[in-house]
Amino acid sequence: MKLFSKISVIVLVCCLVSNVSVFAADKGNFSTKPTTNNGQKWRIGYYEGGEYIEYPKNLLAIVKGLMEIGWLETIEIPLQQGEQTKDLWQWLVTNSKSQYLEFVPDAHYTANWDGPTRKNLAAATIERLNTTKDIDLIIAMGTWAGQDLANNNHHTPVLVASTSNPISSNIIKSVEDSGYDHVLARVDPLRYERQVRIFHDIIGFQKLGVAYEDTVPGRSIAALAEIERVAQERGFETVSCLTIDDVPDRTIAEESVKKCFQELGDKGVNAIYATLQNGINTNTIPELVKIANSYRIPTFSQSGSDEVRYGFLMSISTASFKYVGVFYAETIAKIFNGAQPRQLGQLFEDPPKIAINLKTAESIGYDPPVDVLGAADEIYQEIETPK
Repeated sequence: MKLFSKISVIVLVCCLVSNVSVFAADKGNFSTKPTTNNGQKWRIGYYEGGEYIEYPKNLLAIVKGLMEIGWLETIEIPLQQGEQTKDLWQWLVTNSKSQYLEFVPDAHYTANWDGPTRKNLAAATIERLNTTKDIDLIIAMGTWAGQDLANNNHHTPVLVASTSNPISSNIIKSVEDSGYDHVLARVDPLRYERQVRIFHDIIGFQKLGVAYEDTVPGRSIAALAEIERVAQERGFETVSCLTIDDVPDRTIAEESVKKCFQELGDKGVNAIYATLQNGINTNTIPELVKIANSYRIPTFSQSGSDEVRYGFLMSISTASFKYVGVFYAETIAKIFNGAQPRQLGQLFEDPPKIAINLKTAESIGYDPPVDVLGAADEIYQEIETPK
């Protein structure tokens, strides 16, 4: 496999070890100091399109961020299993301690990736926000959730988290402006371009395999436009394989991704960018890794280092979730201190730290340069089995 030139290594390492986060300034000076709602606790709700591996990680990061800035008492949170967030939410309802915040017991909503359920749930949630008015801020986790709550059908503050591209998904208007006084979505428009550039710098592939659902949301979530932009700039070829993703029966999505990994291997790709989709999860990753490794294909997880732990070759380290969690927590704090979400900066680029699995590297015959290992924030010696 192609190794770095000496100059490329130096440039990449300098980028990776940077601790500087990029963020947009607020339109005003807003405090993050813990405060009550006129003597009462601020009430937080949660809404998601369905279970997904990214969602509990983001929710957990937000909670830890709130602990770090003093809105919640610091307490050990039990290890979370699987992709659901309901158990974590109920644990927070019962066990979190705060003079300032409460997680509303019956305000955890999930559409279970079902279209009709989603439509009814969105209507019922918005009705509650407008009539009962017992939620002061709602966390909208993921693209479906952001699309359902980023509108003028209500005016409760909405914090949209864990979206690949909230602009192309029509959740917000632009990086600078959400388009709604009560809505904010974290934006990192170059996030996936950076991932593909780093992957290409390290591996030097000529044919990059990408599996995704060929729909507007599917292409957006997979960051297809960003991948093609880097491919044109760097001169490598992208090889597509189409999956089935937006279906209630997740086994259909899972089988489609497995089939695509096999097909990409047969087509002779020399790298795979494992995109965010329901078919790539803790059930399927071991088999996807087995398929890719059998073809000696390097893989990069768009999701993060948990998937590297389970056998994908590399990704961006989930240590970045700490920075993202503090960003979300400070955003919540500013809103409860009087800021309108629209007044707050949405741009936040966390420092790119890589994660790498050395057992996978050995399996595919890749010997990581010392410089890459030195720049890695997380190094896994073995392929762990998901629990």
